[in-house]
Order: sequence, then C-alpha cells, then structure tokens
Amino acid sequence: MTPFEAFFLALIQGVTEFLPISSSAHLILVPYLMSWQDHPLAFDVMSNGGTLVAAVFYFRHDLRRTLANLGPRMGQGLSALRGGGRGDAGSRLPSKPGLAFGLVIASLPVLIIAFLFHDWFATTARQPVLIASTSIGFGLLLYWSERIATEHRDLDDLSWWDSLVIGCGQALALLPGTSRSGITITSGLALGFNRGEAARFSFLLAIPVGVAAFLRDGYEVVVDTSLHGEWQSLLIGFVVSGLSAYAVIGWLLRWLAHSSLSIFVVYRVLLGLVILGLVWMQ
Repeated sequence: MTPFEAFFLALIQGVTEFLPISSSAHLILVPYLMSWQDHPLAFDVMSNGGTLVAAVFYFRHDLRRTLANLGPRMGQGLSALRGGGRGDAGSRLPSKPGLAFGLVIASLPVLIIAFLFHDWFATTARQPVLIASTSIGFGLLLYWSERIATEHRDLDDLSWWDSLVIGCGQALALLPGTSRSGITITSGLALGFNRGEAARFSFLLAIPVGVAAFLRDGYEVVVDTSLHGEWQSLLIGFVVSGLSAYAVIGWLLRWLAHSSLSIFVVYRVLLGLVILGLVWMQ
C-alpha cells in the first residue's frame, strides 16, 4: 500500500464515515475503479481508529456530562430493583434511559448481529448490486423520513424504545451501502427527533461501536509482525481519517441547522446508478 493510496482512502474514510452516504460503499468502489489491491485489515482498524478519536474529541464535553450522570441513574435503577420497581418516585425505574444507557441499548443489536454474521457481511454482502440497491433504497428512505419528520423532540426525551429502534437501524448498516450515520439519522427523524439531535445521537453512537470494533481487531494489528513495513501507511490512515472526520462532524452539524438532507439523497441515488452502470458494462 503506497502512501498516496493510504492518504486517499483515509480521506474517503474520514469524510464519508459521518456523512449519510456510506463509507463502506466508497471504500469498496474506489479501489475497484483505481485497480488497487485490497487494503489490509490493519488499515481499516487504524483509519476507523482515527474517526473514533475524532468523535470522542469532538463530543468530549457531551461524554463528560453523560458519564457524570451515569452514576446517579445507576443508583436510582438499583434502588428501584431492590424495591421491586415500587415505592416513591425516587425509587422507581427511570421512564427514560438517559443518554449513556440509551447509547448502550442502541449498540446491542449491531454487536449481536455482527458477532453472529460477521463473515457473511465481510464477504458475500460486498456485492456491487447489493451495494447499489442499499445506497438507493436507504437514500430514498432518508428522504421519506425527512419529509414526514415532525422534529419536535430532543435527546432529553429519548426513551428505551427509541434507543432500541435506532439500534436496530444501525444493525442494518452492516450491509455495505446502507450508511451507519444515514440509517440512524433516518430512524431518529422517523421517531420525531430534530435533525441536529438525530445526527448528534448518531455520531455519539459511533463511539461504543468503534471501541468494540477496535478491541476486536486491534490486537491482531499489534501482534502482526508482517506489518512492520506498513506503519507509515497505517499512521497516515489514522491521522488523515481523524482530522477529516473531525472537520466533517462540525460541518454537518452546522449544515443540518439550516439545510436539508436532500443533497445526500441525490448523491446516494446517483452513486447507486453509477455502480449499476459499471456492473452492466462488465
């Protein structure tokens, strides 16, 4: 893997990870169009690690407040369980999970599905026609969700059910072309959250999933002695993906404050049609 390939693919990873256009579709399509060899697992781990660090750093204040509220909520929940969920208002199970527990609940479906079907998603699901179909289909679903969105809710109103629905949506993003951020924002809009809050939850949700993926594959990268000559490319992947992802998070949140998601829908449909055209010409 050349430094140029590493820079270009890391830039694509960082830019497309949080935009609702599917990073996996682009990382499959670009090497195919450029006739590049498949990049190693280590590069995926390092570039995903870069976007993970970007999300953690960007939302560090949200994470600090969330963790500070976690202890009291756990205490309230344990008190309610000891009392059988009855008693005064202070000892009842919380009606809403709070952001921290909401992120945990929303992370469970994708972790379970990935554990059960990882090999299938990593091989069979990488078919161009499937990627084109998911790009177009879930792009149109994003358009529909924005059309019907009431946008009357924020994350203070997040319920256990909301977390589970968004989490199940995230599990669909294991299909290349779906877009993790796209489907979670779609789910949030359909549930009535405003665009900024739906995107914020989507980006925060990338953190527990990213940590789990890094823990799963990171050890193999550390102990793989064959990668000694690849560390320059891996470092480029980490730095470039992280810096570009950080810039994209801030830009997209500002964009959503006053603009529609329709531009991404149009892009996804065109991307899907281009992929189908390339398949048809083979």
